[in-house]
Amino acid sequence: MRRVLVTGAEGFIGKNLRLALGRESGTEIIGVDLGTAAAVLERGLDEADAVIHLAGVNRPDTEKEFEDGNVGSLATVLSGLERRGRRPLVVLSSSIQALLDNPYGRSKKRAEDVLLDFHRRTGAAVQIFRLPGVFGKWCRPNYNSVVATFCHNIARDLPISISDPAREIDLVHVDDVAAAFLEAVKAGPGPGRASFLSVTPAFRVALGALAGKIRTFRAVRETLAQPALDDPFDRRLFGTYVSYLPEDEFDYDLAVREDERGSLAELLKLGGHGQIFVSRTRPGVTRGNHYHDSKVEKFVVLEGEAIIRFRRLTTGEVIEYPVRGREMRVVDIPPGWTHSIENVGAAEMVVLFWASEIFDPARPDTFAAKVKNEKA
Repeated sequence: MRRVLVTGAEGFIGKNLRLALGRESGTEIIGVDLGTAAAVLERGLDEADAVIHLAGVNRPDTEKEFEDGNVGSLATVLSGLERRGRRPLVVLSSSIQALLDNPYGRSKKRAEDVLLDFHRRTGAAVQIFRLPGVFGKWCRPNYNSVVATFCHNIARDLPISISDPAREIDLVHVDDVAAAFLEAVKAGPGPGRASFLSVTPAFRVALGALAGKIRTFRAVRETLAQPALDDPFDRRLFGTYVSYLPEDEFDYDLAVREDERGSLAELLKLGGHGQIFVSRTRPGVTRGNHYHDSKVEKFVVLEGEAIIRFRRLTTGEVIEYPVRGREMRVVDIPPGWTHSIENVGAAEMVVLFWASEIFDPARPDTFAAKVKNEKA
């Protein structure tokens, strides 16, 4: 059994780290935070194979509180280990501000020096992670994280304040922080070195651009225009934004178009990746009877029974694909084949569609043409 003592266990990084550690078989987490019984810390000092020190303060009322929270809390842990003659791996969550001459930065630098002194006296392996701003789920908004504040406020249509839109900030995602700390724990103390480490990937973004990205995420429910998430930062930021949605607003309605055939609703427009929509079709009804010059579609029948029919425009050749919802089969719709889908079951048919292009009324690439042998 590997035991890991985590201080600051109820904080933003602490909660995410405990989640990651909890997925590791054979690992016990000994979490300590304000209000934790002293006996829990004592047990951690007695038994931990690794100590991850996250406890600290960053917005106290006085500079002395910086000293007590960022230096004193670490010194307490290290003196407890030294009294016991124990040398587990000690990982410190520090800050890039340790290089700056401000009260917070000075306190983080002194904490680093305290840990390095412990290493020199005991030979224990120590690792210092100088972190930039950290973002992700469960960070407290309107406190010290601009990402958390922007996500929380924009999700609720509340105002945000940007003094300099061009100002750039450096960020890492909390999942990458947790992964780096977890890797350190799994690697063990090694030969007893003192190391300064960083978390990757790291991102730099201007405040104005950051707010713009989050506002675009907010607009998806109205426009259905889902931004591309190829960029690693955008992918992490989108997940972070969604984690700040109000708990009573996870759901939203789609605009539904209805006629005698049934109903249809667009789900998402995916930029360069096309769009997704869903339809409900009454028994005996046929949809389609059109072709595309270049657009590609995919049909997935989710409920009901259907026949998808194709006619090659150049030869008149006709083929049929019977499909059922329980089969979860995808049927590709190639260009140059006029096609239709008929509900041949006794109940309503539900179909999920993907199209390779977002529908453009000025260039619809959709031309009416019947599939000749389909039923009247």
